Amino acid sequence: MTDLGGGYALIAIDRIFLHERTGAAALKSMADAGRKVSDPARVFAVMDHIVDTRPGRGDGTLMPGGAAFITETRAACHAAGITLFDVNDPEQGITHVISPELGIVLPGCTLIAPDSHTCTQGAFGALAWGIGSSEAEHAMATGTLRVAKPRTMRVTYSGKLRHGVTAKDMVLRLLADHGAGGGAGHVVEFAGDAVAALDMEARMTLCNMATEFAAFTGLIKPDAVTLAYLEGRRYAPDPLPGWSDLITDEDAAFDREILVEADSIEPMVSWGTSPEHSIALSSALPDNADAKVLNYIGLHAGQKIDGTSIDVAFIGSCTNSRLSDLRRAADIVRGKHVANGVLALVVPGSSSVKRAAEAEGLDQVFTDAGFQWRESGCSLCFYAGGESFPPGSRVISSTNRNFEGRQGPGIRTHIASPEVVAASAIAGRITAP
Repeated sequence: MTDLGGGYALIAIDRIFLHERTGAAALKSMADAGRKVSDPARVFAVMDHIVDTRPGRGDGTLMPGGAAFITETRAACHAAGITLFDVNDPEQGITHVISPELGIVLPGCTLIAPDSHTCTQGAFGALAWGIGSSEAEHAMATGTLRVAKPRTMRVTYSGKLRHGVTAKDMVLRLLADHGAGGGAGHVVEFAGDAVAALDMEARMTLCNMATEFAAFTGLIKPDAVTLAYLEGRRYAPDPLPGWSDLITDEDAAFDREILVEADSIEPMVSWGTSPEHSIALSSALPDNADAKVLNYIGLHAGQKIDGTSIDVAFIGSCTNSRLSDLRRAADIVRGKHVANGVLALVVPGSSSVKRAAEAEGLDQVFTDAGFQWRESGCSLCFYAGGESFPPGSRVISSTNRNFEGRQGPGIRTHIASPEVVAASAIAGRITAP
């Protein structure tokens, strides 16, 4: 690290991830300027954002003009000599799912990608954050990036979670209590007994939504759980270092501290058009809820959220599409069937997750229950001008964002855990498992 003064530093970048919506533009801009990728072995690219997730997708996308993003990214990656996980590569998947699966992210490393949910990978004790295309160019050309030093925050979840409460509920509770801007300008360390008790996939869910908290990134100290997860991954070193020094000093001072009593958290769901518009499923919408938000979402102040009818149930995204997520959702729908009139979909976070789920028969559990079983990708987490839900649909979704139009024009999105999505699909209304 080089101190540049004025609160800025030049830091080394260990890993760079690109995807097809921005990768070709960054690589083409570099080539046009006569610059090369300084170390291609540190750069990875994946087709995830706009790929078609319907069975038998081939090499396609439903996004108008999207085929050019795919073909141009493919050509640019091959020309630059960087590793590409292409549409039908057996290791293709969402960036923040496949990077941990392959051991590309490691404790103590710096990892960037032109995607705001790169903070997911802070679950490994890495400094991982989202950037723009021009910053990606600079990092690929120089191996460095100029960064303003963020402030520090620790969010401690003390005690033990209740049965049925998940990492998704932990972060939605944080957002509900402290707002979508509560972490602005901070690196947030998630700590406490409830965090230490989470498996790695749940830790990734927690860190994933640090960006919804407006944080620079979120991270969790590496421990034995981290090491066990990384053991034997393709890009992880063998043997693994202990990384025992990557912990916060006992007397460390943070710019801000937040304490959350874990046993006070209930299953949560969003009710409005920001993740901070979240409440416990047992609660009613605030009496002072914004009228514009209520008008869009089609609810009214003081209304109980439990029992609200839904049109669609979506399980997927970089937040909640890993194998453990699918297992828990499958346990809820096994032997049951999606309610009449509800469209239900499952989109695994990676091709590896899809294969593992199929080996366990989870795909059959979902299809028997009336869910569509898809190929991996970002899919209907966001609207890219291609596939969408029927206009005006009310969607219960395991994704991370619920602003106006996020999943399509006029779509009303409620974000929740995969368990709540699964239970709601069966009931035809928002409900707890």
